[in-house]
Amino acid sequence: MELWIAITIAAAFLQNIRSSLQRHLKDHMGTTGATFVRFGFGLPFAALYLFALTAFTGDPVPPPSAAFLGWMSLGALSQIAATFTLIHLFSFRNFTVGTAYSRTEPAQAALFGLVFLSETVGPMTLVAIAISVFGVMLISVARSAFSPVALVTSVFTRTAGIGLFSGTLFGIAAVSYRAASLSLGQPNFAMQAATTLIWAIGLQTVVMLAWMAWRDRDGLVRIRAAWNISALVGFVGATASFGWFAAMTLQQAAIVKAVAQIEMIFAFATSVFVFREHITRLEIVGCVLIVAGVLVLVVGG
Repeated sequence: MELWIAITIAAAFLQNIRSSLQRHLKDHMGTTGATFVRFGFGLPFAALYLFALTAFTGDPVPPPSAAFLGWMSLGALSQIAATFTLIHLFSFRNFTVGTAYSRTEPAQAALFGLVFLSETVGPMTLVAIAISVFGVMLISVARSAFSPVALVTSVFTRTAGIGLFSGTLFGIAAVSYRAASLSLGQPNFAMQAATTLIWAIGLQTVVMLAWMAWRDRDGLVRIRAAWNISALVGFVGATASFGWFAAMTLQQAAIVKAVAQIEMIFAFATSVFVFREHITRLEIVGCVLIVAGVLVLVVGG
């Protein structure tokens, strides 16, 4: 197994844990607060990873260039906007459709990789992405009123548009992070990923903190009261992000994000084995398609 695949699967597993913890925190501190802890409490761990790499390898931290700062900023701000857009979907009654279309991120990342970085993917990779994305969409809409016709007509709804826009922003963020990491050029993929992470999460923390100080000061008080769980979210989130950045330094963002759809398998397993939720046929089919897409990508892409 190639290194980037192992890193991606590990990052997807950690991201599922982080998402579960954030859903728990959302009930106590609201959407903004639960979003902030991902960045604010992750910053110290990102700094720790960078310090550890310099201490154990002796490699210097690569200096940021103008290109790096531009790509990093675009990635960090796009990720914040994508997260808020996705959360906004929950205010709609049929938010599951929009959430499904937000999962078109790998396909959109392939497009932005071509536009921004002139990166192309082979036909088998496109097939693999299409299979896994469709599998994720089936899982996302499996517990709502579903039919093939409804899935097609849902493309033209407002929630689908918001979901697609969220996927667009996530795709831009992924490609931007890859471009930022590659622009450093030295000394190795781990140091490039750690450097990109510390800059991105630092910018996100400042932006989110400023927003909360302006619009949600009570949220800061609630965050302080739940610092222990918030610290765990920060640790898991920063570790997952380090994995994403490392994988996307080694491989195209679209391909990494296609394999990362396996996160839905972890989420599905959590809902079944932890929360004892009922399994539907469409969810089973969706899981099979995700695995099939990843296998096609790994073996033939």
